[in-house]
Amino acid sequence: MKRVSLLFIYLLSVFTVWAQPAEKLYKVVVAPDHFDWTYKAGENVKFTISVLQNGNLVKNARIRYEIGPEKMEPTKKETITLPSGAITLDGGTMKTSGFLRCIAIAEIDGKEYKNLATAGFEPLTIKPTVENPADFDTFWETAKADLAKIPMDAKMTLLPERCTETVNVYHLNLQNFRMGARVYGILCVPKKEGKYPALLHVPGAGVRAYAGDIANATKGIITLQIGIHGIPVTMDPSVYLDLGAGAFNGYMNYGSDDRDRFYYKRVYLGCVRANDFLTSLPQFDGTNLAVTGGSQGGALSIITAALDSRVKWLGAFYPALSDVTGYLKGRAGGWPHYFDKNALAYNNKPEKITTLGYYDVVNFARRLKVPGYYSWGFNDETCPPTSMYAAYNVISAPKDLYLALETGHWTYPEQHERMTGWLVNKLKNQ
Repeated sequence: MKRVSLLFIYLLSVFTVWAQPAEKLYKVVVAPDHFDWTYKAGENVKFTISVLQNGNLVKNARIRYEIGPEKMEPTKKETITLPSGAITLDGGTMKTSGFLRCIAIAEIDGKEYKNLATAGFEPLTIKPTVENPADFDTFWETAKADLAKIPMDAKMTLLPERCTETVNVYHLNLQNFRMGARVYGILCVPKKEGKYPALLHVPGAGVRAYAGDIANATKGIITLQIGIHGIPVTMDPSVYLDLGAGAFNGYMNYGSDDRDRFYYKRVYLGCVRANDFLTSLPQFDGTNLAVTGGSQGGALSIITAALDSRVKWLGAFYPALSDVTGYLKGRAGGWPHYFDKNALAYNNKPEKITTLGYYDVVNFARRLKVPGYYSWGFNDETCPPTSMYAAYNVISAPKDLYLALETGHWTYPEQHERMTGWLVNKLKNQ
């Protein structure tokens, strides 16, 4: 019973990352007046705000709203009553490419109900702000060469309680970028003898256990879902809660004043090490390898595909760590918002800005050579679309973007169905 309960928690932790917001008794609906939410620079946008209950407008609803460039101080804000339950506002415009956001909050019976909508102004022309270090390629080639000198020392532990009739499931750990440093994950391998493609799952931010991707392994794909912190991924959930609040709290800032000591160096190289293992398996077909993830995992998908020529395809949901210096140029930057108003005094130092240039998704996206499938929405407040387009727009490799406009930092089932279908079709040459 304990094992079943823990597995349920593992699965819940995985699916919660992608979950839609819960339904609420009252709904605030905000919408731009273009169906595709996209405008030309200088074109005016109108936002309609409606407050609904049971599908009907709530008369005399009281709201406060603000309009302005995403993540920036609002240029217009007001508290008003809506006699009819709805109003159309002149949102203004943007003279250059970017995103203009309207946030509305209704207060009813002492509770607040929030929603937003974001108009995109020529998003496909957004250019990055982050510097492209002259020795970027040399730095990462050297790092990979150093990694290759470290023995992989793979250790696989069968997890019988997770195995199925057709899939073996293992707790895997590998030696990472230096002796004694490890990377852990859940490996799922089809039981039937044969050669199979492989899919690496890279994680979103945080500290958690992992369940593994048994579903795609059942389809005849070797899958590996890794953590990034060098700790086992099968422990009691309470351990991760303690670590997230303690030792790993703020890990994305650790060592950011030194490109060789920055926390993400071990993370990026750990993804390459995971591929070292996958491609060494006797069951691997020798050719077909893909990587996928969302948020921090979306960033790691792009980064891994750029660093490792063995990767043939990538799938990324709302990539973080993209154009993080945007705030220094007066616009939104990517998660974890190193330079927004809350962190600017701490991070606005030349050595940190220099370090981040070696780790920003934009500079990996410039170097992508393999096809990618991408998906996000305009309402993401964690990974602002300005930052994601800054990375997407520099990709010269084949790329497809599936927009779910009203989504924030979450996804619809249809997005996952499309992403999974695309990856499986590529991996299995269908």
